[in-house]
Amino acid sequence: MAVNLDKPTRWKTDIAQSVDMYNDWFMKFAPDAFRSTRMQTTKDVETALHSTVNMTRIDPSIIREHPDILPTLRMSACPPLAADRLIGLSGVPANLVKSLELKKRLPSRMSSEVLDLELGKITSILEKMADPDIFIWLGRHEPVKDAEIHRAATIVADRLCGAVANPIIRNAQEKRQLATIKSWLEARGYKQIQSGENLHFDTMPNGTFSFRMNVPVKLDSGLKNVNIPVDAIIMPKKAKKHSLPIFFEAKSAGDFTNTNKRRKEEAVKMSQLRNTYGKKVQFNLFLCGYFDTGYLGYEAAEGLDWVWEHRIDDLALFGI
Repeated sequence: MAVNLDKPTRWKTDIAQSVDMYNDWFMKFAPDAFRSTRMQTTKDVETALHSTVNMTRIDPSIIREHPDILPTLRMSACPPLAADRLIGLSGVPANLVKSLELKKRLPSRMSSEVLDLELGKITSILEKMADPDIFIWLGRHEPVKDAEIHRAATIVADRLCGAVANPIIRNAQEKRQLATIKSWLEARGYKQIQSGENLHFDTMPNGTFSFRMNVPVKLDSGLKNVNIPVDAIIMPKKAKKHSLPIFFEAKSAGDFTNTNKRRKEEAVKMSQLRNTYGKKVQFNLFLCGYFDTGYLGYEAAEGLDWVWEHRIDDLALFGI
């Protein structure tokens, strides 16, 4: 039985209430989430500055020793450099920069000689473009002061956090959403299964739940299986023998544009789950924030139902 997907007359009211709930959370808690991340990032930048002798030694050996340092060095330039801009300026292979940025490691298939050559191109650009207004000690004879290092690290950390502000907020919101589901379930006698307990999703006991569990699915090609992460998996207390648990994806958004760009992601997961486990799969959304009628209509057409966080008791309508 559908819970919300077949009730479009309620959608606009729910959207308004959900936007209000998200904005209230954002004003109260998002600054703290951003601030705590910035504090840790500042410490990481200070460590990076120490590795480069306060930006006076930028050479291939630095990146070899600290492959994760490249984003800090990019944000230390004037102007700050996007990864693609750095690739264009230096003329290095894109896979080198992507390996350093995304995997935090050196590419495995590049010889040591070629690696040093390409890293040299990168460090040459970064050394020339180091921001003298941030690293005010460059070119002077006086020793660097601790206060100057901390100030510079804070500025670079702000640049780094600004580049990933949305993911920082989204991660904080997701943690809060899952904590809300956990509280609701435990208040009704459900027990959490930790991800490290090596229990497969389709052997979960009745009255249990788990977060961020991998579920194997078949690709459309049928050539191999892959694991897809599911935010919340709940086995109802009254589930029949051999029943599948109910899947939920926690979704939050601070603007309407971003949700409509990403709305196909959930439909793809639903398709993969149904292709693997049949049409009885229940894959639903747990929503908070800016989800407009266009987004809801798209998901409803794909057979996805949802629970609004501001009306979390709708979880009971799924038999939970």
